[in-house]
Amino acid sequence: MTHLRSRWFAALAGVALLALAIRGQADPRETLGAGDSIRVTVFQNPDLTTETRITERGTIMFPLIGEVALAGQTPTAGAVHIAAALRQGNYIKNPQVSLSVLQVRSRQVSVLGQVGRPGRYALDDVNSKLTDILALAGGISPAGDDVVTVTVERGGQVKKLEIDVPKMYRSGDLSKNIEVESGDTIFVQRAPVFYIYGEVIHAGAYPVKAGMTVMQAISIGGGITPRGSERRIKLRRLQADGKTREYDASLVDVVKADDVIFVKEALF
Repeated sequence: MTHLRSRWFAALAGVALLALAIRGQADPRETLGAGDSIRVTVFQNPDLTTETRITERGTIMFPLIGEVALAGQTPTAGAVHIAAALRQGNYIKNPQVSLSVLQVRSRQVSVLGQVGRPGRYALDDVNSKLTDILALAGGISPAGDDVVTVTVERGGQVKKLEIDVPKMYRSGDLSKNIEVESGDTIFVQRAPVFYIYGEVIHAGAYPVKAGMTVMQAISIGGGITPRGSERRIKLRRLQADGKTREYDASLVDVVKADDVIFVKEALF
């Protein structure tokens, strides 16, 4: 009876390992790498339970069998590898090994530019979407552009994706909220700006929004002072040939990146 029960447990464990292996192969983000913290347990052998971190060599030291290479394998494949080593060394006749990831550090994505906390962030099964990683990095800063550049390598080809994050949420189409993978780079460039000075309350540089008019730009600058005139507004714009052109602007003109708006004093 005891023998049959042992065989039943072994068969059940084998089915579980097979299911995990299939799931691991379906999701390449589950492969192990240097820096990952893992726990290895052997059924009915608690003294072999090991919590450790995978070294830069991609290996761990495991009781009885010594150094084991795990980098590049799924957790299930790593467990099978350890079980095979225990069996081949005649340490355990029919070892049932499980391997779980405690902390992921090998799969990382870089976040650069105008975000709260630029740096490298670990990927896991919870935080893998573009917006998840942006949130971990503190979000897009006030000076950052709405359009985020994501550099990815898929199928051996490097691609640059331009993703307008606010537009994605306004439209409700989240198909561009891509799953980032290890080695991807997220870059938030500085938002294009316009400049306003002269008879306005708060002169300075401000982000340009799509479709922004001169009237809206002036309101962002705090409005015109009592001495200024909305009929005496100059706009300087860089042309395609590299030269700057200055002309009279109306309140309904559309503002472009790098425009300089100058509000003059009223004549009377």
